[in-house]
Amino acid sequence: MSPAPHPEHGAADLCSAGTALYERALRDGRLPAEEAQEAPCLVDFGLLHPAVDEPGRLEPVAPATALHRLLRATAERIADERRREERLTESFAPLLRLGGRQPRTPETSAFRLLSGTERINRAIDAAMADASGECLCVQPPVRRVSNERAETAEAISMVRDQALLDRGGRIRTLYQHTHRHLPLARARYEQLRGDVEARSLDEVTDRLIVVDRTVAYVPANEDGTLALEIRHPALITYFVTAFERFWRLATPMHPPAVQQPSADGITPRQRAIAGLLVEGHTDSVIAHRLGMNVRTARVHIAKLAATLGSESRAQLGYLIGRSGILDPQHRER
Repeated sequence: MSPAPHPEHGAADLCSAGTALYERALRDGRLPAEEAQEAPCLVDFGLLHPAVDEPGRLEPVAPATALHRLLRATAERIADERRREERLTESFAPLLRLGGRQPRTPETSAFRLLSGTERINRAIDAAMADASGECLCVQPPVRRVSNERAETAEAISMVRDQALLDRGGRIRTLYQHTHRHLPLARARYEQLRGDVEARSLDEVTDRLIVVDRTVAYVPANEDGTLALEIRHPALITYFVTAFERFWRLATPMHPPAVQQPSADGITPRQRAIAGLLVEGHTDSVIAHRLGMNVRTARVHIAKLAATLGSESRAQLGYLIGRSGILDPQHRER
């Protein structure tokens, strides 16, 4: 009985058989060529190649080399798409000059709806490839995804961002406070070289990317599979202004700043919780808004109550209001 045909897939969706075989090849150094028949994708994607001194055996390509080669192929596809856009523009130029009965609506070019993660990433890649100034980002807590997908997405964005930094560009990113302790975030700023800064806030907006103050990308649905590309100058100015105001309120994350002592024993995190408490929010809502689990939120609430001498939830709200810890003047002391 012949084996089942190997399913077609891209390099970003490596099959389980291919993943296991590639991992074994990396551990052992080499493996018999016939074993790769169950996962021909490894040879197709350039992850395995015949050994020079022993053609009957295959040896693995280093993961970093393979990733660089695949990313370069992606960049070439993007360049091909851009050349195709240029040819389409040239083809339609005579037709556009003819006009027609339909009214001219140049405003429509200021907005483009992108469908699918791959198309969204291609659009961002193209915008970043043309950029030479500054990229502004707001990164909310990442939705639950596998570690492999998160690491792959991070590797792609690292290549894209480092290319901008190498051209003399600047990158500023706003995170939620809880993000500053994630291993991927720490590793990112240990590896990037150039004019790159990051700050964090108790709460941030949904994802926002502004490239060279000419184009912005925002989510168009809840799961992030739709995005809106915006080139309207008024909206770009609005996004940049909002980002700058959040930036001034944020806490430096990279490069790190010396932490200032908390006023009256109230930490900035507890002050943010206090503001939500007086608005009447439950523990679960507070935890969700501030990107923490409910247990951590309750620990902070208990410490806040102990500091202010509160014996009940109702009394805590009253003591927060009387203490003045939410007043702007109190925060600046």
